[in-house]
Parts: sequence; C-alpha cells; structure tokens
Amino acid sequence: MSIDPSVLKQLLSLQMLQSTDTLTGGSQTNGTGTDFSELLQLLVGDSAAESSRHKVIPAAELLARGKWSSAYLGNAALSASVPGKSAPSDYEQPIQAASRRHGVESSLVKAVIEAESGYDSNAVSKAGAKGLMQLMDATGQGLGVSNPFDAVQNIEGGTRFLSNLLRKYDGNEAVALAAYNAGPGRVDRLGIKNDADLYAKLGQLPKETQAYVSKVLGYKAQYEA
Repeated sequence: MSIDPSVLKQLLSLQMLQSTDTLTGGSQTNGTGTDFSELLQLLVGDSAAESSRHKVIPAAELLARGKWSSAYLGNAALSASVPGKSAPSDYEQPIQAASRRHGVESSLVKAVIEAESGYDSNAVSKAGAKGLMQLMDATGQGLGVSNPFDAVQNIEGGTRFLSNLLRKYDGNEAVALAAYNAGPGRVDRLGIKNDADLYAKLGQLPKETQAYVSKVLGYKAQYEA
C-alpha cells in the first residue's frame, strides 16, 4: 500500500503542529478528538491486508469516513480522488451499454448505483452485498458476475437484475425498486403487484425499503434534470 505524497506532507505538518501544542501545554488531539498517531496508523497499518490492492489512501477518503477535519488536512489533500469511488461520468460507458442491452433507463441505473454504493466499486455491506449495485454473491453469480468488484460486470449484472424485476412487475418502477432492496419474495408475499399496491402496503415493508424507494426515485429525477 502506498500513501498519497500530498497526504504525507499534511500529516508531517500535523505532527509538527501537535509537537508545538505539546511544548506549549496545548491539546494533542484535533477537533474531532483523534490524534496524529491514530491517523497515521490508519494510513500505514494493516498493510498485509491492503498490499494485494496497492491502494493509495488520500485524505479525501479519510474525510469521507467523517473522522478528520479539513482544518488540519488542507485543501490540497481534500482534492485527492477516493480509490474505488468515482463520479457517475467515470462509469458512463458501461452504464449506457447495460442500459441499452437490458432496456432500463440509464437515469434509473445511475440512481440505483447512487443509493446502493455511492459509486464505490469496492463497497461491501454488513450483509455481504458487494460492488456498485450491491449484489449478494449468489445473486451475482446467477447473473453471470464472477467478480463483483469489477465495475463493468457488476453494473451489467445489477442492470440485468433490475430489468428482470421491471418485467416481472410490468414496468412498475417503485415495486421493482422495493423488490431490488427487500427481495421479490417479500414483495410477493404482501400481494404487491403494482405501484398502487405498493403505496397502499408500504408500511408493511421494512423502513429501509420505504426510504430506499423514495431515495432512488429522487436520484432518478435529478439525473433526468
């Protein structure tokens, strides 16, 4: 694993600031209560686990975790890219290809990716869902995805799954999204067949699913704007 040089420079500056604080009786922690040694440990620690990926960890990724203040890291470090996480434009080609192949609007594919992984191709949920569109291993394998962290494969498999759900529910987007999140079995057991059924029985679905449907449709509208 390597460290972004700009981040290392910022870290050394932080260490100097903290040394000055120590000499003057000041605090040795930053505004979030996390000291230099913890930040450095995160960057260089567990190298065995990360070595196979040769991942550069810039400050932007650390900030995304909500632990460090820009007051110490500075604007140069903030501008660094986050490994594995990108903007929709970085995946435009595979999104458009999968969209055309499976007859799913590209705005909907983008919205699902946004809600599922925030465009982090290395994302793994607590339940074990992986990649951009958060496919479980069994689901992904059934869709022909051999490597869930391969963005092209994952987008292809996720879009295919979404297309299957849209066909199953006769184009009712909200129902397809609820099934994508909670599973078609759960939706079917409630007798939900169309969007009207869904909104009538929405309260019987998990709160996560209720929020998910609304979130994805909101993102879709933004991508269409």
